[in-house]
Amino acid sequence: MGRIVIVAYHPKNGKEQALAECLRDHVRILQEQTLATAREAILMRSANGTMIEVFEWISAEAIQQAHLNAAVQDLWARFVECCDYVPLSSVQEASNLFAEFAAMAE
Repeated sequence: MGRIVIVAYHPKNGKEQALAECLRDHVRILQEQTLATAREAILMRSANGTMIEVFEWISAEAIQQAHLNAAVQDLWARFVECCDYVPLSSVQEASNLFAEFAAMAE
């Protein structure tokens, strides 16, 4: 059974474009490694620049397999260079009853 996740990434100073590029590659690479479903990712930006991604893993097992996959590890290393992972609850908009974000270009 698929596992839908919501992830918040706060770009490091001057790394907004690099983070956007990582996000464009993220689900495609997971799909190529048969770890994510064909469901299209949703990419959003908060008012403070935090980028939010919603996507679907194939299963809980696929999440674990990603931690052993060289292609995924290389991609995640790129993320570490350009962002900090932050709790969704730390994003101001997430405290609203209807959390509203700007759509990111794909």
